[in-house]
Amino acid sequence: MRSSVSLFAAALIPLAAVVAGQAPATHRFTPTTFYTTYSFAHPPALRIKPGDHVVTTTIDAAGTDRDGRSVSPGGNPQTGPFFIEGAEPDDTLVVTFDKIEPNRATGYSGSLMAPYAVTPQAIAARTDRDARRMIWNIDRTKGIVWIDSPDLTPSHLELPLRPMLGCVAVAPARKEAITAITPGAFGGNMDYAGLNAGVKLMLPVNEPGALLFIGDGHARMGEGEAAGTGVETSMDVEFTVALLKKRSIAWPRVENDTHIMVLGSARPLLEAFQLATTEMQKWLMADYGFSERGASTFMGQALEYEIANVVDPNFTVVAKMRKTLLPRR
Repeated sequence: MRSSVSLFAAALIPLAAVVAGQAPATHRFTPTTFYTTYSFAHPPALRIKPGDHVVTTTIDAAGTDRDGRSVSPGGNPQTGPFFIEGAEPDDTLVVTFDKIEPNRATGYSGSLMAPYAVTPQAIAARTDRDARRMIWNIDRTKGIVWIDSPDLTPSHLELPLRPMLGCVAVAPARKEAITAITPGAFGGNMDYAGLNAGVKLMLPVNEPGALLFIGDGHARMGEGEAAGTGVETSMDVEFTVALLKKRSIAWPRVENDTHIMVLGSARPLLEAFQLATTEMQKWLMADYGFSERGASTFMGQALEYEIANVVDPNFTVVAKMRKTLLPRR
């Protein structure tokens, strides 16, 4: 079978052209107020239209900005919310990330395995028990993050730079206010290492304007976030928004060059797995012409999975389908 363009992506093409008959605008937004909850009650930081491009910044998970200043309490402080004109409940918001890039030369990480990442016996047997913050260097020119520390063996560690956003969310449903460390159907702190520049993230709209939040940048992070953090740092971020009118989804969806994906978040991990799998089946049936039995048969032999995080209040599982395996519409 040949690769297929998602109907979600295809539907965006005519949409931007009809928004009020206007050319898309570029907004440069410097945040001064940050929020550690996702909520409809936060006043919009900026109003934008579908098709518009936003150039902005985030601070790190502890509330430190690009200049090393503490400008917010910690707990994944968020930039936003951005009010998208015309967004209504039962629409889908599509956010294309055009740029995610560290804007300072250092980041920090944890140095102990997270409690849910290892067995209780392993935690009890630890010789390293104090939670030390490790400072990483970020070299954008060389495309690496690295650390030199006498507390580590080996004392030098070096890894490829892979910037991502741990948090992207809309205001939750039912007028809830949810802490920014939590992932859910609204997005939030999904901590998916694949949320990089170039991806399209689709989120359900629960409130007028959607109210988009972004934050928790990582210079890189291992899948599962097994040590409790990525390389936490501040970011320069550029994104473009679009709307799919009257196209509702239940869980966040992601599309990149190679895969379509669904992110389910819950506890236990099995429930997150089930949510992601169920939403993927619905997507294949709605947009790719599968019957229920056809999708089940296909998914059983073609589906891939990643564990995005096992450290947040809800865990996150990613169900993935390779585009080259999808039927051409």
